[in-house]
Amino acid sequence: MKQLKGAFPVLITPMNEHGEINFSGLKQNIEHFINQGVAGIVVNGSTGEFVSLTQEERFKVTETAVAQVNGRIPLIVGTAAETTADAITYTKQAEDAGADAALLINSYYAHPKDEEIYEHFKTVAESVSLPIMIYNNPFTSGVDIGQGTILKVARDVNNITHIKESSGEIRKVRDITRQGKGFLQTFCGADDLVLESLLVGATGWISVAGNIAPQLATDLFNCVQEGHYEKAWDLYDRILPLCNFLEGSGKYVQIVKRAMDLQGLAGGPSRKPRLSLTEEEDATLQEILNSMFAFEK
Repeated sequence: MKQLKGAFPVLITPMNEHGEINFSGLKQNIEHFINQGVAGIVVNGSTGEFVSLTQEERFKVTETAVAQVNGRIPLIVGTAAETTADAITYTKQAEDAGADAALLINSYYAHPKDEEIYEHFKTVAESVSLPIMIYNNPFTSGVDIGQGTILKVARDVNNITHIKESSGEIRKVRDITRQGKGFLQTFCGADDLVLESLLVGATGWISVAGNIAPQLATDLFNCVQEGHYEKAWDLYDRILPLCNFLEGSGKYVQIVKRAMDLQGLAGGPSRKPRLSLTEEEDATLQEILNSMFAFEK
């Protein structure tokens, strides 16, 4: 089992102008991230538009990513689905393909109760042997999973090893991290709270901003681990405007895809109903990028 620790960009699924997946672009992007020294990557997450992909497409993205990474860094595959049966299908496919871990959220339409979420996570995790990172994101799923439920399912199921915490509540990150010590590790899932999360003990970051500034995200994580807090704050000040824009825009997928295109990487359009950035949003993005990367010139 590979160690899951550090800044993991959660990748977009690049597409061509007709909305078809650009698999050669996906491979190109993966090489870019590996060359930038990221700790690991995630595919088929929300940023990867998993809800807009067919089962066949999700399977092929997983297989393409596994082959391209070729064991060089940890690869986490998002295996979310509305039903437990479908989530088992995606999670088993990720394991069979050679992923290092699966990222699993609760049902995102049914608004399940905590006891239903517990059974969902437990049933899916017990269908495989690879590590499972459960995911709390009330903004996406409409449910803020109770802290007790998160800790209980991680205690009860051996291969539930990590939590991606995206509630935006730093006290919850703190308490889960401290109370889960020894059996559950916390990854920050809220880009605009990453430094705070790391300072209360999170051991990783599933990062949307890491698509756009992978080296900066990696350096920020490493500075905290090495105790260079003043430098960490400087780096945070640089990346935080981007994090705030991503978290507050409602167009985080389109922002990342546009930024990838601007950097000569594979981005492309998003599938509808997502629309492209407006001229004003595009100008804001370019202003943020120019400011963030000006430090490196």
